[in-house]
Amino acid sequence: MAQQNWDASEYRQHAAFVALLARDLIDLLNPQPGEAILDIGCGDGRLSAEIQQLACTVTGVDSSPSMVAASKHRGIQAYLLDAHHLHAQRTIKQSSFDAVFSNAALHWLNEPEKVIQGVHAALKPQGRFVAEFGGHGNIAALLKAMKEVFDENSSFGEFRHPWYFPKPDQYQTLLKKHGFKVKSIELIPRPTPLNSGLEKWLAIFANSITGHLTAEQNKVFLAAVTDKLKAVLYTRENGWVADYVRLRFEAIKL
Repeated sequence: MAQQNWDASEYRQHAAFVALLARDLIDLLNPQPGEAILDIGCGDGRLSAEIQQLACTVTGVDSSPSMVAASKHRGIQAYLLDAHHLHAQRTIKQSSFDAVFSNAALHWLNEPEKVIQGVHAALKPQGRFVAEFGGHGNIAALLKAMKEVFDENSSFGEFRHPWYFPKPDQYQTLLKKHGFKVKSIELIPRPTPLNSGLEKWLAIFANSITGHLTAEQNKVFLAAVTDKLKAVLYTRENGWVADYVRLRFEAIKL
């Protein structure tokens, strides 16, 4: 996974729903006082700070310099790190964490076996791996519309799907293969209001798809995607609602 150029202040303003929807995930993690917890894709540190307030010691890793800086500002020990390489980083000591936590990050990591191996190495025996990320069917309508717009505009180049959205049985197989017992794993449909609108969502989350477009091409892209999705994801009563589907699981290191 390449370094992500997230802007922490923009993310906090327009994507706060990502952390707000993670309350149940923290309950599943069930942090205990004195535990050492690793947060993969810690973002601006909002959830890390909540967990740390429960008398835990939280270490965060993220691939965005802006997010790491924001996490440090919240008092989190955070590192600029590609989570594909957890096992190779001296800052992440092996067998030192009681739990590994991740919210809305693992779908950005397209080599899941490397991530799982790194998590396994970082955990103490019987340590917990608790996470939620985009699962099979996540943003299906959004992806379909974006690909159609690329197909209709050859000058945009090839459409590249940047995410990893597995089925539960696929991810469970990987967890078991690399030394985990899966306690629970499920897909959770979660239609998610986009209070800042569709274009802002595309600007933040689809940048890895559109980052190479010119300003004029991007204008065409935004207008065309909006037009295709208005009848699918927009209502006057609710505004824009993204077709999110999350994969949530809890696994134990054997």
